[in-house]
Amino acid sequence: MREVISVNIGQAGCQIGNACWELYSLEHGITSDGYLQEGLTKPKGGEEGFSTFFSETGSGKYVPRALYVDLEPNVIDEVRTGKYKNLFHPEQLISGKEDAANNYARGHYTVGRELIDDTLERLRKMSDQCDGLQGFIFSHSLGGGTGSGFGSLLLEQLSIDYGKKSKLEFAVYPGPRVSTSVVEPYNTVLTTHTTLEHADCTFMVDNEAIYDMCRKNLDIPRPSLDNLNKLIAQVVSSVTASLRFDGSLNVDLNEFQTNLVPYPRIHFPLVSYAPVSSKSKSNHESNSVSEITTACFEPGNQMVKCDPRAGKYMATCLLYRGDVVNRDVQKAVANIKSKKTVQLVDWCPTGFKIGICYQPPTFVPDGDMAASSRAVCALSNTTAISTAWSHINSKFDLMYKKRAFVHWYVGEGMEEGEFTEAREDLAALEQDYLEVGADSFEDEVEGGEY
Repeated sequence: MREVISVNIGQAGCQIGNACWELYSLEHGITSDGYLQEGLTKPKGGEEGFSTFFSETGSGKYVPRALYVDLEPNVIDEVRTGKYKNLFHPEQLISGKEDAANNYARGHYTVGRELIDDTLERLRKMSDQCDGLQGFIFSHSLGGGTGSGFGSLLLEQLSIDYGKKSKLEFAVYPGPRVSTSVVEPYNTVLTTHTTLEHADCTFMVDNEAIYDMCRKNLDIPRPSLDNLNKLIAQVVSSVTASLRFDGSLNVDLNEFQTNLVPYPRIHFPLVSYAPVSSKSKSNHESNSVSEITTACFEPGNQMVKCDPRAGKYMATCLLYRGDVVNRDVQKAVANIKSKKTVQLVDWCPTGFKIGICYQPPTFVPDGDMAASSRAVCALSNTTAISTAWSHINSKFDLMYKKRAFVHWYVGEGMEEGEFTEAREDLAALEQDYLEVGADSFEDEVEGGEY
């Protein structure tokens, strides 16, 4: 057994969680009240794949291994009264009385502290029910108060309690132009500083990049957050598909880290997914293995706004699903390597990890994406993503120079020194990316020798 516990924090995390569990239920043939669909005697993906995400009760009901936490009740009340209200165990939905109000310090030091013990107790119960817990999948936003403040508090605690287990994050990163709160740069820098040591791998998604994908590829003139979350759910499902279904090359959570994270701090892979096409366009596309592989390296299919041509790739993990054979994949990868646009650093010549899962992607019946028999999710660790950090750092500097809004954080018991400490840490992260992208040949020339 290789169980995984999903932890969804704050509004963004909980709404992404909703989209993901809707998709998992469809993939495994589970109804909205937790029982198998009629006619299904054995779960899709076999017994073992099934128990990765669901635990079975004595009455044959399947309960998600998931935890929802928010400091205010509204978003979680939607789950409690929504379509899937009978799927989740009531104790897995934890909500407080007052919001973190977009304030990292409230989520981390004051309001969040009151919920942390309940949350850890519930997580401990869930992990005790697992035979071989593999790790945690976290979803939260970096810009909000609960997602950033409480999210980093919980990650710190998980590091202490479950040190060896993998902790993968799906983090909603503030887009360069789409912003939902004024103090996003503060929250993002503070939470990244706190979680840099505690998360093993962080997959960033930014709303602006996904808006553009919905508009251009799916022909949705005004995408809602629901549209965005369904797209993110497909990515999260692809990352975990090989844990739940059969395949010729299965990838588990530890393999992501081994193959994608060359240095502990450089753990922010760029996520891209293909094919993303609307029902009207899909009839005109072949979606062959080489086509979808190439699409993953185009800026239009990436979940973070940055120019991959401006950086170099250190390592890429290609996760295929559906009707895919290894030979086609090898041809597609050879084709990518021959292109000038995809530049690998010279100290990592192989650079590609492949995963193949036979279960084709499942699509939500009333969703926007056209069904296809195969899909690929690419997780690539590229130095280009450092531009995302420099964007947020420069916004942070502009506000912090004037000490704007700082009193709200200090008033919640945070010290001003934490701002400068966090900012220095992210400056060091930018520098790390620069050094990693430099060729080793240049180093030899400058330094004479290693």
